[in-house]
Amino acid sequence: MSIRSLNGTDFTAMVLAGAEQLGQHAEHVNSLNVFPVPDGDTGTNMNLTMSAGVAEIKRKSSASIGEAAGILSKGLLMGARGNSGVILSQLFRGFSRSAAPYEELNTLQFAAALQNGVDAAYKAVVKPVEGTILTVAKEAAKHANYYARRTNDITELMNEVLLKAKEALAMTPELLPVLKQVGVVDSGGQGLVYIYEGFMEVLLQSDGVNRTSLKKEVTPSVAASALKPSAPAEVVVKKPAQQQVIAPEMPLSAQARLETEDIEFLYDMEFFINRELGENAGVAFDDEAFRKALSVNGDSIIIIADDEVIKVHVHSKTPGDVLNLALQYGEITQIHILNMREQHRDLLTAGMDIAPSPELFAEIPPEAARSLEEAVLPADEMAPYGFIAVSSGDGIAEIFQSLGVDVVLSGGQTMNPSTEDFVKAVRSIAAEQVFILPNNSNIVLAAEQARELLEDERRITVIPTKTIPQGMAAAFAFQEDESAETNRDQMLEAISRVQSGQVTHAVRDTQYDELDIKAGHYIGIHNSKIVATDETMLQACEGLLKQMMESGDEVVTILEGEEADPEVTAALAAWLEEQYPDAEVEVHLGGQPVYYYLFSVES
Repeated sequence: MSIRSLNGTDFTAMVLAGAEQLGQHAEHVNSLNVFPVPDGDTGTNMNLTMSAGVAEIKRKSSASIGEAAGILSKGLLMGARGNSGVILSQLFRGFSRSAAPYEELNTLQFAAALQNGVDAAYKAVVKPVEGTILTVAKEAAKHANYYARRTNDITELMNEVLLKAKEALAMTPELLPVLKQVGVVDSGGQGLVYIYEGFMEVLLQSDGVNRTSLKKEVTPSVAASALKPSAPAEVVVKKPAQQQVIAPEMPLSAQARLETEDIEFLYDMEFFINRELGENAGVAFDDEAFRKALSVNGDSIIIIADDEVIKVHVHSKTPGDVLNLALQYGEITQIHILNMREQHRDLLTAGMDIAPSPELFAEIPPEAARSLEEAVLPADEMAPYGFIAVSSGDGIAEIFQSLGVDVVLSGGQTMNPSTEDFVKAVRSIAAEQVFILPNNSNIVLAAEQARELLEDERRITVIPTKTIPQGMAAAFAFQEDESAETNRDQMLEAISRVQSGQVTHAVRDTQYDELDIKAGHYIGIHNSKIVATDETMLQACEGLLKQMMESGDEVVTILEGEEADPEVTAALAAWLEEQYPDAEVEVHLGGQPVYYYLFSVES
């Protein structure tokens, strides 16, 4: 007996099984980090995101697949954590929009919904990088649309989707050089494969027929040397040293391999056209002609139009021409223009976190006076500005509060606030303009998603701080009497002058560039790259700081973690004074987990 259609009850069962399969293997996905640090929790990101969706779909079940998919999408959207979680939420958001009109989906409609999910996910990422979860989802959906024309059996189609996802996962190192360098595959893609495996299990059980032979075919068609015998679902790539590991997507590390001048369409533009206002109000909108005109000097074009407004996103060489084209259809509002070459230079010079980072459920620290009750005040009582910062460690939270931050969300390397956490935080601040300092590369996307959700009720600017030192520099640069645009520019300038360093320990033996890293040894990370390792903490710290110091007269800030050694701190401060007598050294208790020390070197 074949399954010819998929209803809401079936879909809900698939989602629950997919979430369970992912949850069972979350720790495995967590261990798949390119860098041997104790915080590679892509699996936790995806698991908590799926858990939020599951909670919502359990609370509001529906026999209609359109309704069930919409319920799931809402839960995932608000619970999305980390880059992989946000991308996962967009995959199902697009799926739900395609499924919305239907009570049940046939194979063609199911395949189309998968493709719509891929389209939504790619649109959510400003600069999509291949060799990540995006690639795995894209190749699986593409194959689904090909195969759906050849079968009316949902189970058979899902089997093909799973096969193709595994094959695409095996190819990720060929697309993303950093994965191939370490000899691993993408962890976000591995997490998606686990979800698809859960889907498949439910369909096989629902089929009512023994399909053992079909299930066995799920093993991907890659070389036997690329598979772990004990876990055929987990695709790996053989390292020269015969060590087999699986690693997560590293989109920002891939950015480091890009030359700044290679960014051809350098202005990232986003704005709305109000079709009911302006000299050309009411003019018929020609979507195809508008896209064609934008593509002359642009790419990454996204246009979402309805009867009242048109939302536009484009990367362009000529922002003035874009705005002139838009004025043909109404009045332009909420304009955001960013220079991506400038952003890329900032990323290369100011430093980024080393990898997509893990999370637990975020919460406001108990010592913070503010609760997250929604602030409702008359317009004349609203403050002009408000601030949200993400940090881990009581000491760091206190520093941000002393710099005027209104809400400090607990999070960072070991916990990522969700989109909903940011939404609640914004609504708790009685301010016209809110700045968000994510302070971690893996949190920026969730903050941006919150900004998009609230764009009709509040002005929000996400300052793309990737580290705690960058966040502190940005907060310090803020000036109350300046405009939001001026403050944004000043904060971006401030973070470009900061170098960030982190000291932690290795959790496994590995080779990285020319470094021979041993489990238990200390490692120093400078601007997303491991640059020092030693069996003693002090030597690792000194090796890292030697890489960070340039002129010798910089301002050096040391943030002690919760497991820092006071004797090492004192010795380090003495070493800095001896080696760099012109440097200004400050030591603060940060209290952060995972990292014994965080260093900031500011010119």
